Amino acid sequence: MSYKFPLAFDSWDNDEKDAISEVVKTGKFTMGTKVKEFESSFSEYISSKYSLMVNSGSSANLLMIASLFYTSDKNKKLKRGDEVIVPAISWSTTYYPLYQYGLKLKFVDIDIETLNFDLRKLKDAVSEKTKVICAVNLLGNPNDFDVIKAIIKNYNIILLEDNCESLGAEFKNKKTGTIGLLGTFSFFFSHHISTMEGGMVVTDDEELYHILLCLRSHGWTRNLPDTNLIINKRLDNAFEESFNFILPGYNLRPLEMSGAVGSKQLKKFPIFLKQRKKNAEIFLEVMKDNFNIMTQKETGSSSWFGFSIVIRPNSGLNRSDLVTRLEKIGFECRPIVAGNFANKKVVDYFDKEVHGNLENANWVNNNGLFIGNHHINMTEPFKELKKLLLND
Repeated sequence: MSYKFPLAFDSWDNDEKDAISEVVKTGKFTMGTKVKEFESSFSEYISSKYSLMVNSGSSANLLMIASLFYTSDKNKKLKRGDEVIVPAISWSTTYYPLYQYGLKLKFVDIDIETLNFDLRKLKDAVSEKTKVICAVNLLGNPNDFDVIKAIIKNYNIILLEDNCESLGAEFKNKKTGTIGLLGTFSFFFSHHISTMEGGMVVTDDEELYHILLCLRSHGWTRNLPDTNLIINKRLDNAFEESFNFILPGYNLRPLEMSGAVGSKQLKKFPIFLKQRKKNAEIFLEVMKDNFNIMTQKETGSSSWFGFSIVIRPNSGLNRSDLVTRLEKIGFECRPIVAGNFANKKVVDYFDKEVHGNLENANWVNNNGLFIGNHHINMTEPFKELKKLLLND
């Protein structure tokens, strides 16, 4: 089915296509100088010491969790069985690396307005067993990190950010993804910038950065600095060093073409973000007098990945009917991320706990949806949306 207003539009022009062509001419397609250039530009933009590109945002989440298992004995971060608090609504690959590394997931309800952690329930969920809080900045919207930091200040708890949907968001003038020990980003087609497939992990911690470098490429030492914080110093013998495996790694390297495209997209991103925020102003104006619908309450400065529509209790609206009507006028829509993930069949495999009830996550799961935001003006689509909603 084709839509007048799909979840995502192509944000490429000849700049990106020419960048790919230039890489093709070199005959060197795997991770190289173009990836390094993009990583450097991304670090500068995001104000992070280290940025490491991978082949997807999902891989970024995997490496973020994996890296915490291989720090030095004096700086040990995680072990199997440790407890990680997660919001009940996010994408699948927020949760899968936690299961894959034998961690215990504790699901906490979301705030029905912000769609991020319900901060009162988060505070109640934290205990001496908690080792990590994974804050997901949902649909571009930052968590309230002042409150989260106050909650964990008397505990030895690591704060991580799944920022895959929220490039460009800020909290107190600091870009999300850089507030925790590590943060992740996605550059999938529907995200703020697109590199075909691609993702990024950022951190200011040098040891974790070296671990990430190693894990990204087979667990070997070839991509490490000569002097590093894993093995101290690489071998002087290049032949012996070429296949020196020290960590149980992966092959999550991005293509050189993706790095080249990323640099082009990042230059355009300030314009993309400005338009997304203008679109948000229009959307919120259209929705402000509709008492049947809740929209996402902005915390800090959202980068507006998409626009949530949550039916209010007792409104009389039916989501299935609303989806049908939205699709009829050309809007592509989806459940809000993956809905309440604690209810998915796959969590039967997890070591898990549900803290309290998940009433807000359940409501959003059954009565919420989102439509896309874009780097182009959406005045006309929202006129159509207003006409539709005036009939409710």
